[in-house]
Formats: sequence, structure tokens, C-alpha cells
Amino acid sequence: MKKIMNLPENFVKEMLKGLAEAKPDTLGYIPEKRIIYRKDPFTNKVALISGSGSGHEPDQAFYVGKGMLDAACAGPIFAAPTLDSIVDAARLIDKGRGVLFLVKNYTGDRANFEMASEMIEFEGGPIVETAIINDDVAVKDSTFTAGRRGVAGAIFVYKIVGAKSEEGTNIDELKKLALDVNANVRTMGYALKSCTHPEKGSPTFELGTDEIELGVGLHGEPGRQRIKTERANVTISRLLDSIVSDLPFKPGCEVAMMINGLGGTPVSELYIACSIAHDILKAYGIKVFKSYVNNYCTSLDMEGCSISLLNLNEEFKHLLLMPADIPIRYF
Repeated sequence: MKKIMNLPENFVKEMLKGLAEAKPDTLGYIPEKRIIYRKDPFTNKVALISGSGSGHEPDQAFYVGKGMLDAACAGPIFAAPTLDSIVDAARLIDKGRGVLFLVKNYTGDRANFEMASEMIEFEGGPIVETAIINDDVAVKDSTFTAGRRGVAGAIFVYKIVGAKSEEGTNIDELKKLALDVNANVRTMGYALKSCTHPEKGSPTFELGTDEIELGVGLHGEPGRQRIKTERANVTISRLLDSIVSDLPFKPGCEVAMMINGLGGTPVSELYIACSIAHDILKAYGIKVFKSYVNNYCTSLDMEGCSISLLNLNEEFKHLLLMPADIPIRYF
């Protein structure tokens, strides 16, 4: 294993410290709780918080800023953030309008955010609501979830709900919007090569040199099928067949499409996937309103990609195009 790091146990804290020091005017950092938060003195808005295990960067800490998240709670690599960090983040970032948790559907994340909500309510803290994100079509259940997994489609939720929150929208309407976006986004990915956990120093799962994993999870958990390596247009077609039929997306609809790298895939290959996906969606009669191609929600250095489609309405389109002041210029 070769990585830019010191001690493996300090991997997450040093990464977050670097992020905060790179953006000192906009981001604050609480090292002992692994919280990244928005420093600008915003008012009259519901605060948005997400969080999960680290290793998926730029998700979630790199989406903290005006127009997206107001705080992010980072857990250890592939492990949920702690209960106390979630509670402290909610108390810190609340501006009197309440706090909306945007939580991917993983067992540990859900349990800790749920307990944090209960603790805050018991102690008389801010109003808290939760929206669960479960956009992955690959599996119904996995080792890490009860139901479908939350994956890269969550970024569309952050962006749309974040933009709407800047308008002063109340917490009930924001939660409804988050659930509406989640109901209209579908994702599936595949892995060409496993990732290497900094503290373990070895691949999280094994793939043969001529194998790919269809529907792989963000932590390397199995997907639908392990098959022999094939041409990209065949594999991308497999993903889109599953995604399009699941909602289902209908001819004539408009979508936002995200081609998301899993951490170790060259951007050139992501654009090859984008080209293939555009051709396939055109054949389906589906119009791509906007394409997003980059690393949005990764799995350390895993090679592969996922595709997310968001079925659009006029409000979604408007909010997607609103500016966001976050550390990465992907939106």
C-alpha cells in the first residue's frame, strides 16, 4: 500500500484539517468531533447536516457551504459518525429554524442520526427532521443497509434542498422536497478494481484481473453479479437498463445525469462512459438536461463508476442551476 499519509489512524483528521486550512474564510473544523461546518453568519434558514463514514470524499465535507450543506459529520473510514458529533453539529449550526438531517440508508448512519434526533428532542434542542436517501437500484438489502443503499444520487438531494433552504423555506417543506428528489433519482455502479483501506493496507474485496462487480456498494459490498470484463458500452447499457426500468424513466422525460467516479478512475474514462450513456438515453427517448461528470461520491481509490439519473421538473431544474459556494467547483 502506498498512500500520502502519516499514521493510518490520523488519516481522516488530517484530511479534514487540510480542507479547513485550504478554506479558512468559509469552513470551520472541530477536530475532536470530526465536524466541518459553515462559518459565514447565515440567518433565517433551516440548517442542513449530513454525515457518514469517511472515504467517500468529496462527499460530504466538501459540500459544506452556501447553497448546499451547513455542516458534515465524518466518521472513521467506512464507519458511521458518532452520536455526540451529530448532536454537537446540530446545536452548533442551528439558527432557530430547525435542522434537517440528510442521511444515506446505511444501518450505522441511520441508527446514530436517529439517536441524535431523540437526544436533541429529549434535551429541548432545535427541531430536527430526517430524510433518508436510498437511490441505489442494485440491491434491496445488503450487509450495511436495511433496504436500498444511499449512494451518489444523494448529491442531487444536497444540491436541490440546499438551494431551496437559502430561500428561507420551512423545515417541513424542505423535508418533503428532499423525499421528492430521492423518489425521482436512481443510481447503479460497477467496480473494475477494489479499494484499499488505509488502516488495513489490503483490498476490501478481491476481483480477478478479468472480472468486474455489477452493482457494487460504496464500501465494496457485493452487488448483483460478478462477470467477466466486457466492452464499456455493454456494461453501461446494463446499468442504464436497470436504472431506467426501475423508476421507470419514460420517453420524453428530461433528466440530470451524473457520471460519478469511484475514486481511482481517470476522468477520460468517465467521459467515455458519459458519451456512451448519452447515446443510450437518446435511444430511449430520454433528454439529458445537464450532465455532471467527476468524482462526487467515491470509495477511496476504487476503480469504476456509477450512473445516477434524476427525473426533472421545472423546480428541480431551477434549483440545480443555482450557485453553490463549496470547496469544489462541481456545480
